[in-house]
Amino acid sequence: MTNKSFKDRKHIKNQILLDLGDITKLDIECIVNAANSSLLGGGGVDGAIHRAAGPELLKECRTLHGCETGQAKITKGYQLKADYVIHTVGPIYSGVDKDAKLLADCYRNSLDLAKQYHIHSIAFPAISTGVYGYPLNEAIPIAIKTVKKWVSEHKDYEIIVVMSCFDSYTYDKYQEFMDKYE
Repeated sequence: MTNKSFKDRKHIKNQILLDLGDITKLDIECIVNAANSSLLGGGGVDGAIHRAAGPELLKECRTLHGCETGQAKITKGYQLKADYVIHTVGPIYSGVDKDAKLLADCYRNSLDLAKQYHIHSIAFPAISTGVYGYPLNEAIPIAIKTVKKWVSEHKDYEIIVVMSCFDSYTYDKYQEFMDKYE
């Protein structure tokens, strides 16, 4: 689905969709960056977004003075198809209950920021499941349940939420959970 546009898809609203591919190539209003606390780029999706957006993204990120775990900040998308990038810092997995709360905060705070900026289509990567070590089988239910709860609490706000999966394993795990959860 990576080459499809998620902008102005009025017939698909208040839904969670899955996409298999590169989040940096999505034609969508906003992508979420699973950033580190400095917001100055790193590995994984963070590095890919910074490379694709160009040096202007790093320049703007320097003005934000970092970000706390679970919080979110917004920048322009620059050379991306996305108009905006919301940067959120996921927890480094340690197996304690606070991890789940912080991960849910990433999704909730990103959606709150999207609404504040009148963004109606947003794509999330699988936050914290890379080098931060969050097990995919634990992260996916938190992501889906948090997004579904947010959407149900904001029924008056139309939004398309895309879970962008870089590989087929992640996509299949999301699909498996969504089939059971629905």
